[in-house]
Amino acid sequence: MSRDRREEEVRRMLDAGLGPLPADLADRAVERGGRRLRRQRQLRMVCWTLVLAAAVSFAVWAALVEPWQVPPTETTPDIYGW
Repeated sequence: MSRDRREEEVRRMLDAGLGPLPADLADRAVERGGRRLRRQRQLRMVCWTLVLAAAVSFAVWAALVEPWQVPPTETTPDIYGW
């Protein structure tokens, strides 16, 4: 197919215009967009809730276990007999 022929086909398609659009197209687009925004908002809320729960559970664990303290030694050398 030559380049001129392709250009002619494209121009013919563009000149033909679009077919008729459904009357409720805008309403359906608004509905789908609103649904998508609600889902994104819910997902964001769930993620923040999980992050908050993880932070609280970590804080409680750290307060109970106190991992920053050095554990006591379990064995001590005998000092008797020196």
